[in-house]
Amino acid sequence: MRIELVPPGAGELTYEIRNIVNVADKLQKRGIKVNWENIGDPIAKGEIIPAWMKEIVVRAVMDDSTWGYCHTRGVLETREFICDRTNSRGGAHITPDDIIFFNGLGDAIAKVYGCLRAGARVLMPSPSYTTHTVGEIYHAQSAPSLFRLKPEDRWYPDIDEMRMHVRYNPNIAAILIINPDNPTGMVYTREMLEQIVEVARENNLFIIADEVYTNIAYNGETTVPICDVIGDVPAISMRGISKELPWPGSRCGWIEVYNSDKDEHFRKYVNLILNGKMNEVCSTTLPQTVFPAIMRHPEYQPYLAERIARYEKMSNITYDYLSQVPALQVNRTNGAFYMAVAFREGLLNHRQSLPIANADVREYIQGLVNQPGVSPDKRFVYHMLAATGICVVPLSSFSTPLQGFRVTLLEKDEDECRRIYQTLAEKIGEYLQS
Repeated sequence: MRIELVPPGAGELTYEIRNIVNVADKLQKRGIKVNWENIGDPIAKGEIIPAWMKEIVVRAVMDDSTWGYCHTRGVLETREFICDRTNSRGGAHITPDDIIFFNGLGDAIAKVYGCLRAGARVLMPSPSYTTHTVGEIYHAQSAPSLFRLKPEDRWYPDIDEMRMHVRYNPNIAAILIINPDNPTGMVYTREMLEQIVEVARENNLFIIADEVYTNIAYNGETTVPICDVIGDVPAISMRGISKELPWPGSRCGWIEVYNSDKDEHFRKYVNLILNGKMNEVCSTTLPQTVFPAIMRHPEYQPYLAERIARYEKMSNITYDYLSQVPALQVNRTNGAFYMAVAFREGLLNHRQSLPIANADVREYIQGLVNQPGVSPDKRFVYHMLAATGICVVPLSSFSTPLQGFRVTLLEKDEDECRRIYQTLAEKIGEYLQS
């Protein structure tokens, strides 16, 4: 090409949660049985959708109206239902015009960051979910601004560091929180959220709250949605059905906008997001249409409670095995269905390996780990995948200098869960001694 086609650095960005799938697929073709612990898709891990939920969808499919366009903001009846739920909490008040539906939160994230002016930055947690950091980096064409989640303190946010970033970087316009958090499984307390809202209030910022897991908390932990504590601070909450119902293939998510009338700059920004959605006409009609009926069904809450209890059990099994490894910093997962594990500093290097019996697989992995720029935890992940079939994600791919890995808690078979994490714990010891 006569000129560069992509912005500087953009070609180096990767979505490691999916990228590892390409490696695992090649290993499967070479005879390796893979345990997929890399991606938060309950369906791929064997979640059975109950018949009553499928029947609601089937009835909606037979209604011709679900085959057409809907309002750009989303199906009105569904937006009214969401408003009733939010407003019943007694916090921020919204109307149906404060809700915009998207084709999944990936679509919403791209619009929310893409509509910011060039110099405006969003302060993000570290580690942070890749879709957020990639979206913000593409927008800003610069390295992300990050505040630390502390592995030595249950992955709780370093709010003092957050304040310092805001104080000394006048380009910061917003703060992102993911609650419950992906990739760490940490749950923000009400007090933490109130402190973060106060930081935003003091500095005329708005808050972006990814709350797709807001109803999935356990181990005695509780949280509140941002609408309960936001007061008069502008904010955007991101919600969806991909994890909670779960229906990831629906690609159905939405934003709830709080206090758009409190700041003219924020109001114009939200209007730009809406105009961007208008260019696409609307989001998918069918999943929006069935959402209220599913949520109102008498079997929904027991079904959700059963799933949450299972995640709690798997979180404790995983913690019990990995916390016995002295080389790791391990925190119990209390929300969502992920666990982020960090190696203690300096323990990983570029010489370690695991025995790989299959010569073809061994040669393939050697070609990957010997490439320039491969991080120590990525090397670890590739060797673990080739030696055991356990597919996890390197922690350094979540915008953090920490070396480690992220796993999911979606395995339904308790015995298989124990086997996977006993194996992982044992092989970590072998890897570090190699």
